[in-house]
Amino acid sequence: MHTDKLALTIEEASEYTGIGRNTMRMLVDWKKIPVLKVGRKTIIKRETLEEFILLNENNNLRIEDEVIPVFHNAKKEMERGECI
Repeated sequence: MHTDKLALTIEEASEYTGIGRNTMRMLVDWKKIPVLKVGRKTIIKRETLEEFILLNENNNLRIEDEVIPVFHNAKKEMERGECI
């Protein structure tokens, strides 16, 4: 289905990670997961989702203060050729 995509919509990211859509939207609203907006569509890099899961392995994702955000430095990614 979406196994070859570099980035996923909120719905696809929810399915990919097992995190509910509403919780995923809440995490994006809290700015815990960096996203790219394309008009009304929001997409999230697969690599970002995987990093987020590892960082928050023992945390309750519905409690904002427990969630560790993923930060990406776009300049460093560009220098390494890793930007999408």
